[in-house]
Amino acid sequence: MATDNQFWLLRQARFRWLFITQFLGAFNDNLFKNTLILFIVFQAGTGGSLSVDTLINLCAGLFILPFFLFSATAGQLADKFEKSALIRATKLLEIAIMVGAAIGFYFQNVPWLIALLFLMGTQSALFGPVKYSILPQHLKEEELVGGNALVESGTFIAILLGTILGGVLIAWHDLGLLAIAALVVVVATAGYLTSRGIPLAPAPSAGLVINWNVVSETWRMFHYARGNRAVFLSILGISWFWFLGAAYLTQLPNFTKLNLGGSEQVATLLLAGFAIGIGAGSLLCERLSGRKIEIGLVPFGSIGLTLFGIDLFFAVPVAASAQGLGALDFLQTAYGWRVVTDVVLIGLFGGFYIVPLYALVQHRSDVGQRSRIIATNNILNALFMVASALAAIGLLAAGLTIPQLLLAMALFNAVVAIYIYSLVPEFLMRFLVWLLIHSLYRVEKSGLERIPDEGPAVLVCNHVSLVDALVIGGCVRRPVRFVMYYKIFRVPILNFVFRTARAIPIAGSKEDPQRMEQAFDEISRALRQGDVICIFPEGKLTEDGEMNPFRPGILRILERDPVPVIPIALRGLWGSYFSRYGGKAMRGLPRGLFAKIGLVVGAPAPPAEVQLDSLQQAVLTLRGDWK
Repeated sequence: MATDNQFWLLRQARFRWLFITQFLGAFNDNLFKNTLILFIVFQAGTGGSLSVDTLINLCAGLFILPFFLFSATAGQLADKFEKSALIRATKLLEIAIMVGAAIGFYFQNVPWLIALLFLMGTQSALFGPVKYSILPQHLKEEELVGGNALVESGTFIAILLGTILGGVLIAWHDLGLLAIAALVVVVATAGYLTSRGIPLAPAPSAGLVINWNVVSETWRMFHYARGNRAVFLSILGISWFWFLGAAYLTQLPNFTKLNLGGSEQVATLLLAGFAIGIGAGSLLCERLSGRKIEIGLVPFGSIGLTLFGIDLFFAVPVAASAQGLGALDFLQTAYGWRVVTDVVLIGLFGGFYIVPLYALVQHRSDVGQRSRIIATNNILNALFMVASALAAIGLLAAGLTIPQLLLAMALFNAVVAIYIYSLVPEFLMRFLVWLLIHSLYRVEKSGLERIPDEGPAVLVCNHVSLVDALVIGGCVRRPVRFVMYYKIFRVPILNFVFRTARAIPIAGSKEDPQRMEQAFDEISRALRQGDVICIFPEGKLTEDGEMNPFRPGILRILERDPVPVIPIALRGLWGSYFSRYGGKAMRGLPRGLFAKIGLVVGAPAPPAEVQLDSLQQAVLTLRGDWK
């Protein structure tokens, strides 16, 4: 990327118009929904055969129902047709719906408005697969995290603004309804106009035959998604976030009134804090991940969700000091700031959790099926939100208080996280690597773009410390399979990371010839599958900071599989706790931690031109005097 942060994308037409279109759509959705719910509450005394509670629950159900009914078809349409045209079509549908909503608000016709809410849910279900599947077509891989961060933060800010504005305008009674009637049409029209600036996104599966049978197509989409284990489990992780988020947002008003003694102002303050937290966490993802899809942030996010969810329970007073507190009075209580901080941090860590998962689903999904996989995600999100509501109803009916319910959700989040990471240990492995890179060292990276995005290659690096592989693996965007001395492979704790990253243990020919042959066979299989292999040709850690002579194993690899060879060099690790500076590694008190280190990547060399002496000199030149 050309600049230091993702906000640069807002200057690019390929992203800007999609972002604005999505923002306006989320704003309009929530302005309409919140106004309708408040209007129903306001009209509670006007009679009718259904209670207010029944009508509100009906609204929630009717908005979610289209995601079950139409997501399968929406995913197929998004894969079959050019996406920018589909977006414009959905925005035209939004204009028609909002014109109907304006008429409904003018005549104050609740059944008509509830029917339009179902149509608005339908429009959202159609737009969802296009919105997320178009991003990988317009953004580079290193821009996906930043693009998703902007979309997620923008969405939650739009939700917040739409919700708050609906509450403000409805308080103006008839005049407010007229203002809302005009505003929803204006915003929908603006959304259509901005959608016209979205660049073309060609159909990845133009020959797809649409299956209009919702049940069979939904089942088939689940089969597609389950075909890629990491993608499917990421979808489950996203859906779990919506399960958790729905519980927080649904309980927030009663939690504020019954347990905090707060008024509507306090509920709005907490809602704003949650939205701002998610926005900030989403935007921080790009910087923390180094502009790559860093799934190590997902466990980090889940840990924060649990810890601050637990703290929120202990922050709640046994009995509120007063009732109907305004925002300023609430913040002056003994518990006010702690509660607000917990809610903001729950949102912040939610942002860390959700953005990498969305980016991973987009990046690792098959291009021709991406929209259908995202549609599957939308169906599961809706299902989990319904399950969240049913679970909350059941737990509250069983006698739990709202704080106890939220505590149960936080604890259950820890159980779910542990289960997911046991199924996909790559998530936890990346978290440990991320902690190492961002907590123990500050890494200066150069030349990473020289490592190809696809196809086999061999990385050749100097060997300075026990964590060399972790540093390299944490910096390179592609998964790297490391060939390492089997005794380093067995180092406690690090062994989990090495095994999960599918490192290849090797031994010397005199020490264990069978293990050595198995290693070379595995290297060959990996290269023929298109993997990137990293080897340390010195064969052992340096004992004096200087490079040991390269062994001929790299030449044997190239004889079987002639692939490009890329020299890389680690700098600054000599003298660290994990090096053999002063004797054995990891002995005594830690040293050299929190230091600046470097990783430099050189130009690829054709396999026919590789010689041991010249290859070692290339690595030595890259390293320079900074050992």
